[in-house]
Amino acid sequence: VQLQAYGGGLVQAGGSLRLSCAASGRTFSNYAMYWFRQAPGKEREFVAAISWSGGNTYYTDSVKGRFIISRDNAKNTVYLQMNSLKPEDTAVYYCAADRRFVDYDLISFDYWGQGTQVTVSS
Repeated sequence: VQLQAYGGGLVQAGGSLRLSCAASGRTFSNYAMYWFRQAPGKEREFVAAISWSGGNTYYTDSVKGRFIISRDNAKNTVYLQMNSLKPEDTAVYYCAADRRFVDYDLISFDYWGQGTQVTVSS
C-alpha cells in the first residue's frame, strides 16, 4: 500500500490542524492505520492508531484529549485532527499501515507515508 501524508503547516499555539493520509494500491480497509511523529533531534514516536473499521483507537498520553484519529474507508484516507496544539507538537508527522491493530511496539512497519511538517509557534 502506498501512503501520502499531507495537511501540515505552521500554526500558532492553541490552534488546530487536520492531517490526512491517502492510501492506494491495496484494500485500505484491510489495514489498521497509525500516526507517528519525529521532532528534530529526537526519535520517532507513536501518536495514534485506528482499527480497520475505525471502531477502536488508542493514543499516546501526550495527545489524549487533543488529537482525534479517524478514517474514511470510502475515501481510502485516515485523518489526524490536532487541536490545542503546543510547541512541543512540532514535528514531521508520518502515517503508517499494518494489517494488525496491536501495540505499535510489536510491529515492524513496511508501509510509511513521506511525512508532513507541523510547526507550532509559541
